[in-house]
Amino acid sequence: MDIDLPSGIIVFSGENKTIPLKAWVVKVDYSNRDNKIAILSSTDSDHKETPEQFAQRTNAIIVVNAGYFLTNNKSASHVGLLKTEGLLKEPASHTVYRDNSQYYVSRGAFGIDSVGAVDIAWASTRNDTIFVWDQVIQNRPGKPILSLDFAKGKSWNMSEAVHAGPVLITDGKINITTEEEVFFNTPIAGVQPRSAIGYTKNGELIIMVVDGRQADSRGVYLEELALLMSQFHCLEAMNLDGGGSSAMVVNRELINRPSGLFLQREVMSAIGVYHQD
Repeated sequence: MDIDLPSGIIVFSGENKTIPLKAWVVKVDYSNRDNKIAILSSTDSDHKETPEQFAQRTNAIIVVNAGYFLTNNKSASHVGLLKTEGLLKEPASHTVYRDNSQYYVSRGAFGIDSVGAVDIAWASTRNDTIFVWDQVIQNRPGKPILSLDFAKGKSWNMSEAVHAGPVLITDGKINITTEEEVFFNTPIAGVQPRSAIGYTKNGELIIMVVDGRQADSRGVYLEELALLMSQFHCLEAMNLDGGGSSAMVVNRELINRPSGLFLQREVMSAIGVYHQD
């Protein structure tokens, strides 16, 4: 796409008329210290802002929606871990109820450390500490894990982090942990508009939005999303909140069409990209 952007930040667009699909990808060279990535949390009284409002308020070049949230008429609450600017604003949810059973979970999280490096891991929290596990907790439908073993986890020293999930790619291989993270029997497992984030071993951040629920772009399954992210050589990748929340703003302008509309849903958290001259 012909968009004026700083060095090391590139926007791509793609279309498949057969499926049909429309997608947008931002590639950020975060090894370039002039490019900064941040996790953003709404400062509005109802805890929600549109991605464009996030961009205007923080002067971000790129903004994409991030974590899940619950909302009512007055306020919103984040679903799982949310840490911004070194402050833990929402701890992880240790358990999820599904089909009348309680499951302990370690869901996919995207984190940024104090020097700007990024990571994706299965995470949870205890007190103010974020823990991660080398392997996802092995839940299965009807077969819940009954506890989280923090002794098998390790501290994850991230200045900023956000839960979403499920994880799509691990160690360069497609590894969709929908059941383990207890997203089964939810709309997240179906065909949806999507947002995703990942990174390569060469220090590139990959942010993707796929439109859905419209005649010229149906949306994708998680398996298809993982394949799309793998085409950009992601070492690790994970699904972000999707559906009507999936929106990408570049230079303060919406470039996709969430659920076929020009309107943006207000969200509670977002991921921003900045360039420091």
